Amino acid sequence: MTAATHSTLFPQVPDSADAVLDGLDPEQREVATALRGPVCVLAGAGTGKTRAITHRIAYGVRAGVLLPSSVLAVTFTNRAAGEMRGRLRQLGAHGVQARTFHSAALRQLQYFWPKAVGGSLPRLVDRKIQLVADAAAVCRIRLDRGELRDAAAEIEWSKVTQTVPADYAPAAAEAGREAPRDPAEIAQLYAAYEDLKRERGVIDFEDVLLLTVAILQDRQDIAEQVRAQYQHFVVDEYQDVSPLQQRLLELWLGERDDLCVVGDASQTIYSFTGATPDHLLDFRTRHPGATVVKLVRDYRSTPQVVHLANGLLAQARGRAADHRLELVSQRGPGPEPVYTEYTDEPAEAEGAARRIRELLDAGVPAAEIAVLFRTNAQSETYEQALADAGIPYQLRGAERFFDRPEVRKAGVALRGAARFGGNDTLLEDAVDLPSQVRAVLSGEGWTPQPPAGSGAVRERWESLAALVGLAQDFAAARPGATLADLVAELDERANAQHAPTVQGVTLASLHSAKGLEWDVVFLVGVSEGMMPITYARTDEQVEEERRLLYVGVTRARERLYVSWALSRSPGGRPSRRPSRFLDGLRPGSGAAAGRAGAAGGGGVERGFPGAAARAAAVPRRTQRVPARCRVCGRTLTDAGEMKLMRCEDCPSDMDEGLYERLRSWRALQARRNGQPAFCVFTDKTLMAIAETVPEEAGELARIPGVGMRKFHRYGADVLAICAGQDLGGEAEGD
Repeated sequence: MTAATHSTLFPQVPDSADAVLDGLDPEQREVATALRGPVCVLAGAGTGKTRAITHRIAYGVRAGVLLPSSVLAVTFTNRAAGEMRGRLRQLGAHGVQARTFHSAALRQLQYFWPKAVGGSLPRLVDRKIQLVADAAAVCRIRLDRGELRDAAAEIEWSKVTQTVPADYAPAAAEAGREAPRDPAEIAQLYAAYEDLKRERGVIDFEDVLLLTVAILQDRQDIAEQVRAQYQHFVVDEYQDVSPLQQRLLELWLGERDDLCVVGDASQTIYSFTGATPDHLLDFRTRHPGATVVKLVRDYRSTPQVVHLANGLLAQARGRAADHRLELVSQRGPGPEPVYTEYTDEPAEAEGAARRIRELLDAGVPAAEIAVLFRTNAQSETYEQALADAGIPYQLRGAERFFDRPEVRKAGVALRGAARFGGNDTLLEDAVDLPSQVRAVLSGEGWTPQPPAGSGAVRERWESLAALVGLAQDFAAARPGATLADLVAELDERANAQHAPTVQGVTLASLHSAKGLEWDVVFLVGVSEGMMPITYARTDEQVEEERRLLYVGVTRARERLYVSWALSRSPGGRPSRRPSRFLDGLRPGSGAAAGRAGAAGGGGVERGFPGAAARAAAVPRRTQRVPARCRVCGRTLTDAGEMKLMRCEDCPSDMDEGLYERLRSWRALQARRNGQPAFCVFTDKTLMAIAETVPEEAGELARIPGVGMRKFHRYGADVLAICAGQDLGGEAEGD
């Protein structure tokens, strides 16, 4: 037997059932030995939940209490199921089924379909986008690729929540979902999609669960056959089950209660897919005699990281927060989390790359470092910063920035404009490079204001907005640069990042980082508007954003770097502020100043030299999203009200005389341009100007609806009118 056999890669199989329990802490041992009746394991991040439940199964099998073939362990990803199967083999528990919900249901559906329905199971379509596109064509609804993805997501949500097309609109409204189109259109599309599937004899991913549920409900003989096969169930990540998965689990169980579930309500971050922690939180109600075990010994992270994680949840609200677990680190002390404030996003990315280079030089493996961000569109800045520093990286859970369809398409449009821009009417009013890029990308779906809600449309907009920002930075760094120069720069960046994938620093969104861990984690862009994200408007949505940050913090074993930028681009107005989730936790933010270890020392940084003093001297704008009425404070969702920054029916302090002068001036401009008046400025924008009465360029440019192109074209006139100057001819009536 070689030395490698004794390594952690090839552990020895325990020689007895009791040996399976060796090395478990008291709570894990309690889980492992509770082999009968309902068991609920509340397991905090890093507390060894997979270890506890796999040892439970292995102990039951090795002790002869559980037949391996009678155990079904279900989780949510193939990776997690594979890890569970590997651990069970290492513990000598061969023959146990560890699968995802869909994999387990598909096996049963394939086996019982001929008996329950007859014939062979309909073909399973891997992706539903084409079917959704065909359904949209049937309904004569025009959807671009991003809208197709969002519509598909709405159909998936409807099916896992067991919502039929006729009930979609009220169900979506009750759930607070922001539909990508009018809910009635989505309901029509959903119905057409289901009709097309039936006509073509195919099923989708969600149908696997729905049809299995239907067969088990309708055929008692088949349900009994399944229950005779599987008598003991273990469900991992139980906080992520959907109503449909819960229904399937109930049918598998029947009247029995030999069930063990494990989860953590504080790690519920997929509610947009239909996941809900209610089943976990209500487990004791449904099973009054259940054994409940709490795992709070954190073996992953240092006390310093755990302290921050606990602090985040201590400020949480809502039902999940009422059941939060206070983690207790089992590791030795480590460095304090480092908080850094940067002037702008490129400086933040360069700062992260600089620190990563220092860590690599100190011997930290690149594979043990991760940079985590809220949205995939943020990756480009970090891809570039790491590439510039010669640091290998790998992107997880998303396409590389320049590989994304919308970015490739935008590149084609920009390249065409660079070659033939002289004949492009889009560029007639563009006075500089940034305005040229905005004009071109407006044809690709970019708008000055982001679309409401989340989803593919929002992600596409953020990718295009990143290109707009890159153009602004490029123009600032190279005055006089042309559109052709920018296209060459984009090509160079894309080519540099198309190198073969290597093992390196991980770049990932917070959602795709769930279930992973690294020695060193950089949490970047932790500012208002990004964390929580702008479209998180309800208390429930904001609390899910807090849980997402908690997941990010608990990915770190030893070192944690938290950073934010005061502005998006170099030279921009420093209007951002750190995330509210850090209030009272980071140095110098209220109560944290009096906490042991919260201020000074421990590697804590306050940002670039003099940042605090300069930031204090700059008046900061309060959080703009969600927008609130400046009169009554109500959250604004209507685009027109958001332009005015007040409710339509709240009293206005508008200068009526100024408004009329602006309207007269607008009418004249519209006649000169040969276009409708609203193409100059909308009524709402004129009202916002008349209420604000800007005195300088920055104030005018920040008014929603003005935008840089119109600012460059009309800004001087508008400021002159606001200052009371007579421009001559402006008084011609509408």
